[in-house]
Amino acid sequence: MTTARGVRARARIEVTAAIKDKARGQLAAEGAAKLSLRAVARELGMASSALYRYFPSRDDLLTALIIDAYDSLGESAEAAHAEAGTRGPRERWIAVCVAARRWALEHPHEYALIYGSPVPGYSAPQTTVPAASRVGLLLVGIVRDAHRGKGVARTPLPAGLGAEARRMAADLAPDLPSEIVVALVAAWAQLYGLIGFEVFGQFNRVVEDREEFFRHAAEQLAHGVGLVYPEPAGEAGASGVRAGS
Repeated sequence: MTTARGVRARARIEVTAAIKDKARGQLAAEGAAKLSLRAVARELGMASSALYRYFPSRDDLLTALIIDAYDSLGESAEAAHAEAGTRGPRERWIAVCVAARRWALEHPHEYALIYGSPVPGYSAPQTTVPAASRVGLLLVGIVRDAHRGKGVARTPLPAGLGAEARRMAADLAPDLPSEIVVALVAAWAQLYGLIGFEVFGQFNRVVEDREEFFRHAAEQLAHGVGLVYPEPAGEAGASGVRAGS
């Protein structure tokens, strides 16, 4: 009995993976808005009613693809951060940004799914949030380590943004100064804007050496969140001034 359940479980995993693979092919060919369970079923030689036992609706399949994409991106960023090891915060920050760019260039259709135009009629459920947060939490963790260590440089905020900055800090990182949390949110948006411009062809005939351009931009984002001090001797990284806490 246990063996039979194991066989069924493995078969379900294999069929689920096949459905997702065909769906990713549709994303590449047609875009997320035209994803069709019936078309996926036809490509697999399955009856639509059989496929619905795995994904009851198009939105369920989209959600699974979105979570997979976020997790794949997160895993790439986390691997780059781990490889950076004990290097300073600026270099770890840049390593994570570079890994996110590399993943996007290798998976443009999945990047478009999670950071492109919204899919008409689809609203991502809360179950996507943990996967979607992985890169952001990694960047916050780098800044948190710096804040607890050498410190981070703060850029004063306009008085009108004070209440919103405090709310954002309370929601996202209450142990960090509110000025830094605002800078982190801005850097997060700018990071994916930079990547999106490249993935979607907006840099054509504008930026030629995109790798060096991106690394410089990532360094500027690091500066913007307060990582302005030099890295330890022997490490790569732009020079800066000693940050205060």
